[in-house]
Amino acid sequence: MAHQEEFGFSAEWAAAMDERDPLSIWRTRFHFPLHNGEPCIYLTGNSLGLQPTSTRAWVDHELDAWAKFGVEGHFKGHHPWISYHEILTEGTARLVGAKPIEVVMMNQLTSNLHFLLVSFYRPAGKRIRILTEAKAFPSDQYALDAQARLHGFDPQEVIIELEPRADEHALRLEDVLSAIQEHKETLALVFFGGVNYYSGEVMPMKAIAAAANEIGAQVGFNLAHAAGNIPLQLHDWNVDFAVWCSYKYLNSGPGGVAGAFVHERHARRFDLPRLSGWWGHDKETRFQMDRRFIPLPGAEGWQVSNAPVLSMAAHKASLEYFDQVGMDSLRRKSLLLTPYLRFVLERFTDKFGFTIITPSNPEQHGCQISVLAHRNGRALFEWLTQHGVITDWREPNVIRMAPVPFYNSFTDVYRLGELLDGFSS
Repeated sequence: MAHQEEFGFSAEWAAAMDERDPLSIWRTRFHFPLHNGEPCIYLTGNSLGLQPTSTRAWVDHELDAWAKFGVEGHFKGHHPWISYHEILTEGTARLVGAKPIEVVMMNQLTSNLHFLLVSFYRPAGKRIRILTEAKAFPSDQYALDAQARLHGFDPQEVIIELEPRADEHALRLEDVLSAIQEHKETLALVFFGGVNYYSGEVMPMKAIAAAANEIGAQVGFNLAHAAGNIPLQLHDWNVDFAVWCSYKYLNSGPGGVAGAFVHERHARRFDLPRLSGWWGHDKETRFQMDRRFIPLPGAEGWQVSNAPVLSMAAHKASLEYFDQVGMDSLRRKSLLLTPYLRFVLERFTDKFGFTIITPSNPEQHGCQISVLAHRNGRALFEWLTQHGVITDWREPNVIRMAPVPFYNSFTDVYRLGELLDGFSS
């Protein structure tokens, strides 16, 4: 494969790269939306991943079990529903660098965030404050505000929001670490998005977790834009908790089941407050319907309801893909494909007044590149859509693009460049 300094802007160069790409076969294992009868250029897997071709069979299998067994499907069939979430555990643990006891697939992303904040935002004495990023995804902001209010605090007084320096678009690690030290006596929680949804910046999670651990604060991450995008080692990084969705890079369908991580050191901390439900109750006595809640050890103990099986079946189809390919292989391709997109976009900096706000340092970016389009941004976005390029618009003038290594090609990126070249306002 080529190195960044060898990139070429031609159909022949892109085709040669695709020919040598060991992951190119996986493109045929996803369903692409069509434009004029041909697959579109789909660059928005950071918003909703494409459907694996194996998804329908997994979901149909459970629909057939429902038709055949009715309620007995909880105990019969190839994957009885009563333990269905367990078939996701091993693959999920590998995906996020965790032990099986530390992960569970359940609920939805922001629901999981609320559930874990109940346990891990425990303000006491002077330690009442939360350190987070400015302009985090709105749901994160809403959840943190709500949790602060539940404890009787004014969010504006207890939530510290870090902003990039003037005229910069990404946070600097030294500024994050400095803020942790500055507020070390009052921080109860450090919480960031693992990858910023707007800029595509990868946060230095290992360093942030170490700094939070050192001062005695809890540390958590929203991995919505990180899971399936970049390699993760949540256990080794000593993260207290994390949450993520499965419908972006994990290709598990709109509103797909979400994930949660709770570090092994909390596995048997049954004293932690939690919003309890019967699927988090001891499996051996769950159906005795006893009044007393006995939590399962590990992340499973935060479950509340029985498994959304059809959603989990779709997720299982995607997890099998990740197990077959592995995050290391996906990351290797991503570290060529994403810089190639940057290379192509930089050719049109003057034409569109582009400012790329995603860091170029490989340690600071995943698949996504975000550009500020200072001239004709909305018109360009709509024109691309009309010509079969699916990207993502964020107000006031940001276009987000994500060349996903599972199914995007170098030719996709080159064709985008051709269209940029042909655009006239």
